[in-house]
Amino acid sequence: MSDTVVGPTKGGPTMVLRRFAAALVAALALAGVQVVSAEPAAAAARILYYDASQAQEFVAVVNQGAQIWNSRVTTVQLLPVPAGRTPNIRVYADNGWPRTYTSSLGNGYWYMGREAVNDGYYKPRIAAHEFGHILGLPDRRTGLCTDLMSGSSAPVSCTNPNPNSTEIASVNRLFATSAAVPAREFVFTG
Repeated sequence: MSDTVVGPTKGGPTMVLRRFAAALVAALALAGVQVVSAEPAAAAARILYYDASQAQEFVAVVNQGAQIWNSRVTTVQLLPVPAGRTPNIRVYADNGWPRTYTSSLGNGYWYMGREAVNDGYYKPRIAAHEFGHILGLPDRRTGLCTDLMSGSSAPVSCTNPNPNSTEIASVNRLFATSAAVPAREFVFTG
C-alpha cells in the first residue's frame, strides 16, 4: 500500500467553506431572513425624557444641564418629553434650595431652587448637578470645583458645570448595566 499525497483543492477547504457561507447568507437575504453578526453590537443609549415645563424662568438652563450630560455620556441621553409621553424626570422651580427626589435610576424629579441662585451659585452647574442625581450619582462634598457632585461645598465662584471623568464613567457604568439605584432625596445645601 502506498501513501498518496493529495494536493489541496482549488482554493482549499477554507475557501470552499467561505464561499458556501457567503452563498447561504445571500440566499437567506433573498428569502427575507436577517442574519445576525457574531460580533456584539454596541448598545443604544437609554433615553430619559424630562419635562421642564414647570421650571419657570429656568427652562433654558435645565435644557443646558441636559445637554452637558448628553455631550459627555454614551449610555444615556436626556431629551425633552414629546407630546403624549410620560416623562421620566420632572423639573420644578421654587424658592428653596435645589433638591432631587429619585424613585429609581433615571426616574424622579428635581427643583431648581432660587435660594442657591440668589446666593450666586452658577445656574448651569446646579442643573447639571441635579441631573447627576437622577443619573445615579450621590453628593460628594469634596469642596472641589472640578467635582460636579461636590454641589454647594464648592465655592459660590465655581462656574464649572461639567462632570469629571470619574462621574462620567460612573453614569456610563450604571446605565450600561441597568444597575438598581434606591430611591433617595438630595439637597444642594449641606
